[in-house]
Amino acid sequence: MTDVVITGTGLYTPPHAIDNAALVSAFNAWVDAENARRRAAGEPATLEPSSSDFIVKASGIHSRHVLDAEGILDPERMRPRLPERDNDSPSIQCEMGLAAARQALAGASVAAGDIDLVIVACSNLERAYPAVAVELQAALGAGGHAFDMNVACSSATFAIETAANAIRAGGASRALVVSPEICSAHLNFRDRDSHFIFGDACTAIVLEDDALATAEARFTVLGTRLVTRFSNAIRNNAGFLDRVTDSDPLAADKLFVQEGRRVFKEVCPLVATLIGEHLAALSLSGDDLRRLWLHQANRHMNDLIARRVLGREPAPGEAPIILDRYANTSSAGSIIAFHLHRDDLEAGEVGVVCSFGAGYSAGSVVVRRR
Repeated sequence: MTDVVITGTGLYTPPHAIDNAALVSAFNAWVDAENARRRAAGEPATLEPSSSDFIVKASGIHSRHVLDAEGILDPERMRPRLPERDNDSPSIQCEMGLAAARQALAGASVAAGDIDLVIVACSNLERAYPAVAVELQAALGAGGHAFDMNVACSSATFAIETAANAIRAGGASRALVVSPEICSAHLNFRDRDSHFIFGDACTAIVLEDDALATAEARFTVLGTRLVTRFSNAIRNNAGFLDRVTDSDPLAADKLFVQEGRRVFKEVCPLVATLIGEHLAALSLSGDDLRRLWLHQANRHMNDLIARRVLGREPAPGEAPIILDRYANTSSAGSIIAFHLHRDDLEAGEVGVVCSFGAGYSAGSVVVRRR
């Protein structure tokens, strides 16, 4: 059976960062103005201010990187300002993908022309077609075929399984999985319960047939396992039918909406069970894990999942947290954690990359350092 290895990863971090204090200042300025407008109109002025302490306590997030900070911090706008590009210019997600992909290819010592499968996997794609993956394939000079896919926050792990299976089946020899997440564009920065959650980033991963790989550092994909369960607890109703259903394109449900407590209660056991059963199927257990690279949505969720998988409190570094400075970057989060916290693993040590989110969906990728 063909061994599939991860040989390179890449990360694009946007140039702008917003800490909690700046985000709270903009939000509270809008709250003050909106409450004043409501009082003047004889309406209840019930909006509550936010605070840095509230954000850290709720999520563990201190800062986030975004493609545009100015528009987000403008109380009269409170959304990124990203100018529309003409059809002959690279799309925003293609541009992000190029930066992350080139870093991943360099790490893998692989030429772009040797890639024969490109998957762009993320929560939100900036257009319906042509596929961003095909645009990225052309921009890189990659061969083979390319396609987009969306499984919300689990997109990257679902794409890793798809790529690994293609390599094992002989449909590809080298694959590139890219996750350009512009989460700030679907976030309601006027919702106190969620205005702090997301940031922007792009990751890239190179997977190869081990027989062809030349990179010294390799992680063998021991197995992948996926699960989905339908839930409305995390939802975004924006879609191409909006114009024919005559719905309000600016309505709150056309942005990210979640029932946070319900998500916590339902997703944590789902994910812990997925990882536990996946490890057991590979004749492994939590005791065999050196690292958990978990989806970076909420510090409390990660701590609970790690405890359940390991059967104890995780030691420092066993389940690294990057959301404190990146916030939730959807499908890119677990890959950022893997990218930044993998080099210290010794040969033979095992870890799991796991993402989870809307759907519900969750993906587990168990790897061993070569």
